[in-house]
Amino acid sequence: MRYAISGLGVAVAAVVLVAGCATRAGDTDLSAALPTSVPPNTKLSISVNTTRVALDAAGQLNTLPFTVSDWPVVSAGPDVIQAFRGGALDVASNAGIPPIHAHATGVDAKIVGVKMRSTPLYQLATAPNSSINSLADLRGKRIGFSPGQAQGVVVLRTLQAAGIGLKEVELVELNSPQFLTALQGRQIDVAPLAEPQTTKYLAQYGDQGARAVATPAVDALTILWTPTAVLQDSAKLAAVTAFVKVWARADIWSWEHQDQWLDAYYVKDQKVSAEDARRIQGTVDKPYYPAKWDDAIKWEQETIDLVTRSGYFGKSFDAGELFDRRFESLASDAVPAQYRIKESQ
Repeated sequence: MRYAISGLGVAVAAVVLVAGCATRAGDTDLSAALPTSVPPNTKLSISVNTTRVALDAAGQLNTLPFTVSDWPVVSAGPDVIQAFRGGALDVASNAGIPPIHAHATGVDAKIVGVKMRSTPLYQLATAPNSSINSLADLRGKRIGFSPGQAQGVVVLRTLQAAGIGLKEVELVELNSPQFLTALQGRQIDVAPLAEPQTTKYLAQYGDQGARAVATPAVDALTILWTPTAVLQDSAKLAAVTAFVKVWARADIWSWEHQDQWLDAYYVKDQKVSAEDARRIQGTVDKPYYPAKWDDAIKWEQETIDLVTRSGYFGKSFDAGELFDRRFESLASDAVPAQYRIKESQ
C-alpha cells in the first residue's frame, strides 16, 4: 500500500497543540516522559534540508505544530557542532560520526532519530588526470580526510578493507566542503564524495581524467540529533518529539512519490539533470527505521573504536551515551510496517 501525502498530516496531527505559554529552558530532565503536545509559540531552528524540500513538495511545510524559525543548510558535522555550541541550531541530520566528534570536544548532544542503510553511500572521487583506478592504488596517495565527518570514517573503513595502513597514505585533514576545491587544484589525489556531488564533479572534470572508484565502506547511519539543552526545555522537547515523526514520514513520502521528489530535490534544489536524478535515485536504499537501536549503537561503537585506534578523539567510550533511548521507537512507529523491516541486499 502506498503512503499518501496525508500521512504526513497524520504525523503532525498526532501532536496536539495545547493552551498555555512556552516553558522556560531547563525545566525538564532526560528521564522525563516524552510530551504528547506542543505548547503554542514554540520555535525550532532545523537543519534538515531534505525534510524541508519534501514537506514543501508535499504541501505540508506550513502544517507543523510548532514554528520553524529557520531552515539553515548546515550540513558538515563540524559546522553543526559549532552551531549547537553557540545555541544557533536546535536539530540537525548527520551521519553517525559528528556526535562522536561532539562528545570528544565537550558538546553535549543526543541522537533522537535513526535511519539505517546497508549499501555504500560514498565513492572515492579522484583528481583530474589521476592514476587511481582501484583501492590498491591508494597507497602513497594524498587522501582528503575529515576526522569529524562521515567521510573520515569512510576513508578509515576503506583503508582497513583494502589492507592499507595509515602510514602508507597521506591523510590531508580538510572539512568536506573543501574537498572539491582540493581535488580541482590537485592538492589531494582522492576524496570521498556522495551524490549528487559526485555527479556534478564528474560532469565538470570527467573529461580531464577524474573518475569515481567504488568503496565497500558503508556509512550505516543517518541520525537526527539535538543539543541536550534543547531536550531539557520541555517546550522544545515536545517540538523535537513531533519533528522526529515528521522527519521519518517525509522521507517515506519522498520514496513513494519519486517523480515529485526527483524534480523538487535533485533537479530544482541540487541542480542536477532529470536523467542524473533518476540514476542517483537508483542507488538509494529503501528507507529503514529500526524499532530497536541495538544495531545502530553497535555500529556506532565500532566507529568509536576505529577512530580512537587511529589516533583521533582520545579514548573510546560507551556509544550508548550518545543516544536518547526515549525516542527509540518513535520514528519506526510513525511509518508503515514495511519501512521497519531491514531488507537483505
